[in-house]
Amino acid sequence: MFTAGAVSLLRQAREIQDEELQKFCSRVSKLLQEDPGAEAVDSLQRLFLIISATKYSRRLDETCLGLLQATLCLPSCPEQLQVLCAAVLREGAPCHRLALSCDSTQDARLLSLVASVLLAQGRQDEVRRVARRVLELLGGRQPEGPSLRHLLPVVSKVVRLAPGVLHEDQAALLSRRLADWLRHASVQPGPTPSLGGFFSTPRARQPGPITEVDGAVATDFFTVLSTAQRCTEDQRLHVQAFSMLRTWLVLGGPARPDTPDSDERSELEGSTTSVLSTAPAASRLLPPQEWLREKAFEYCQRLIEQSNRRALRKGDADLQKACLVEAVLVLDQLCRQEPTFLYRTLSSLKALHGRLRGDPAHAQALLPIAQFFLNHSEAAAVDSDAICQHLLTWVPAELFHCPMLAFELVQFCRDNLHFLSRTPSLLGQSFPNLLKLLAWHSPALTADFLALLPALVDTRTAVEMLQALLDLPCLTAALDLQLGSSQGAAERPLWDASPRTTGCLEGFRDPQFQGLFQYLLRARAGGATKRLAPLHQLLQPMASCARVAHCAQAVPTLLQGFFAVAAQFVDGALADQLVLLLLERSNSLFPVPGYEAQVHRVMSSQLLALCRLRPALVVDLARELLDFVGSVGSVCSKESVFTSVVWAIGEYLSGAYNRRCTVEQINRLFEALEALLFELTQARPSAALPRCPPRVAAVLMTTLTKLASRSQDLIPRCLPGSRDGAIPPQGQRTRGLSAAVKAEGPEPGRALQGGRGCRAHASHGAAEPAQDAQRGPVRTLARRGGLLSPLPPGHNHGPAPGPAHGQPAGGEGGCLPGPWLLRLLSDGMRKDRPVPDVWPSAGWREQRRPPETDMRAPSHSAKFKQTAPIQTNTQRTGPQLGSRCAVTRGLAGRPPRPATDEPIYRFWVWPSFGETSSNGLLRTVL
Repeated sequence: MFTAGAVSLLRQAREIQDEELQKFCSRVSKLLQEDPGAEAVDSLQRLFLIISATKYSRRLDETCLGLLQATLCLPSCPEQLQVLCAAVLREGAPCHRLALSCDSTQDARLLSLVASVLLAQGRQDEVRRVARRVLELLGGRQPEGPSLRHLLPVVSKVVRLAPGVLHEDQAALLSRRLADWLRHASVQPGPTPSLGGFFSTPRARQPGPITEVDGAVATDFFTVLSTAQRCTEDQRLHVQAFSMLRTWLVLGGPARPDTPDSDERSELEGSTTSVLSTAPAASRLLPPQEWLREKAFEYCQRLIEQSNRRALRKGDADLQKACLVEAVLVLDQLCRQEPTFLYRTLSSLKALHGRLRGDPAHAQALLPIAQFFLNHSEAAAVDSDAICQHLLTWVPAELFHCPMLAFELVQFCRDNLHFLSRTPSLLGQSFPNLLKLLAWHSPALTADFLALLPALVDTRTAVEMLQALLDLPCLTAALDLQLGSSQGAAERPLWDASPRTTGCLEGFRDPQFQGLFQYLLRARAGGATKRLAPLHQLLQPMASCARVAHCAQAVPTLLQGFFAVAAQFVDGALADQLVLLLLERSNSLFPVPGYEAQVHRVMSSQLLALCRLRPALVVDLARELLDFVGSVGSVCSKESVFTSVVWAIGEYLSGAYNRRCTVEQINRLFEALEALLFELTQARPSAALPRCPPRVAAVLMTTLTKLASRSQDLIPRCLPGSRDGAIPPQGQRTRGLSAAVKAEGPEPGRALQGGRGCRAHASHGAAEPAQDAQRGPVRTLARRGGLLSPLPPGHNHGPAPGPAHGQPAGGEGGCLPGPWLLRLLSDGMRKDRPVPDVWPSAGWREQRRPPETDMRAPSHSAKFKQTAPIQTNTQRTGPQLGSRCAVTRGLAGRPPRPATDEPIYRFWVWPSFGETSSNGLLRTVL
């Protein structure tokens, strides 16, 4: 985190425009042309801040750019100015106006600065030139001085940028030098510099001997863990050589040929006889690469031996842990390249793992050890699963609060998915422990866990994983209490002393909640699922904590990733379990502010996705869905989930998706939804209660229409023109404020296959309930088993009545089951509007001549919308067998069409709302 002053400086630097930058560059150029001093140093620091504060490259002035290069290459220039000039040039990369070259540079320190600028350009030709020049200096016969230690970081950078850039002779030269610096560094401390003056005498205090981290005098060769008061130059080169050793082993050496001779040689060297016959005296006869591997192996074994010593200072202890991790990683790379080292390494690493497996201070070293045994488990016949199981069980349970360890453990799982997936019980059964890392570090580890979800979720763990993800904020609060209860009063943070946390800690120690906390903090998956509602109430004071709030923000993203993975293998039984769990948990979430609304949105969308994958589940879970939608409380507390469930009922409760669908199920759900709609629109105990949301009412009416289209017993209940349920005559077509229902069938009461279904019209292909409700009137044709639009989407029939015409915005495709609902809606929502006994003359009109613009409806002003001529069916001249009825959007009846070839013009007529009439149109439906 930056301080307030640093944030202010960064903001000012980012707000500087290009014109101001050019003026400042001119000022810097003047200072560099003169004798540069403290003012020039300050200006270069400011210029570096301005350039590096933005993500995009800043363009420098030509004069300033040339002076920066000249100052950098000037031998007499102070080192501080050279470093600042190189930093500014690196931040301005890539730049095509550079004139720097390293071919004639002799000073290694200056070469390192120039090389850093050239390598930042990212051009391969510059990388080759820098590599050639650096290796020329390293292979020269000049005495080793302070200049050579500036070149090794450049070599490491070159190897990372272009792994195959070095030739074989260059790689051999560097391998030989690295081996000498590693193994033959001086074991004597560096000399004390002479201070001069009166007290400079031969009797001055001499430096002490080189010691180990525990204070004992070193008796073996020098390593990075050896302690000296002053280091010689070769000891500094030794430290730099070890820091770049693993990079050089991985990327620097030439590739080994894969021939049958090499395979036979590897098998021979892997045998016991080959191991015993290896002699250090023959090491000098090895090629440079193999000579370096041999010396690196001896060096790493020495570091493992030094890690057994107890450090006297904390800094030495931290260095000891870091060197131990690096030594194990280098041994792993050596065993990959040379199988001979594997059998010489196993015994020491097994002993090291047995010593460190219970030590929290060295938990970070367990990760490379587990990586080693995973890579060589088959060749060494080692049970790597047991080692990984201990790692995934012990580390997250005890050290979940360590950020670096949590990040490295998650990266370990990501890097070794191909190994860990071979044993499903490793990751799949350990996900409750891994979720502890996510709960504590959710902002940083969310993306990594999304990548791990395919390996964590399967048919056996999907339900438990969904439960755990929904309870993730509660898990964060429980981990907070666990950490607070294990710390002493002196180690406890200040926020732990608050009264609300003290009360939660008392509940954490209460035996009444011990079983629930143990289940929430379990290390392995499996067992009976427990409801955590009592813990939600107990931990409610911690719902506003920052860590809990951050965790809650990550849950919607994790839920979307979970369902994306589950959709790849979900079957009917699993889909039923997931839907039931979503319905149950929609009312049982940890009360974090804003958390419930976000999760409900994800639940609603994923519930629809499951229904699309497995439409038969709506029929299978009809009773459970009926219980869910049968309460008004579901609408108020979880509107999005309720709307999705209602829409899914109307969409998939059909014999087209499940042959077990019966008329009784359709009728029962229709009656329940009809009663619910009545209760929502009429039964309001007080005016303070919120009105029925328009979206909910629109989806309910749409669902009622779809259900009625599948059962002829329900068709009369959707006809607004018949209060007693009688079906109009064959020739009469009645218009109403509902989606059109056109039913055909010889048997009343027969369940009709259809709904929107897979043969729906394109205008009703919306996946969201609100969109489908606004797609226009719906027409069902039973003999085809699908829905059709009454007019094609491109037909110019004019805009349908909307809010400007006194109609609801969300009722375009809704269902209005009879005139009683209009009474309820008007009485329950618009008290100022009387309910007409006779519907006014408004609706669609058809006539054989084009409508006139001044034509008036009886006692009302009328407006018209002319459409294209509608051709009638000339073959139908009389009544047909069976019942045929239609309900189309409108408010007035119309006579039957005559059997004629003359075109019919269709237009909409509605009364003017400016006129007063006892039979005025009901303006507000919702």
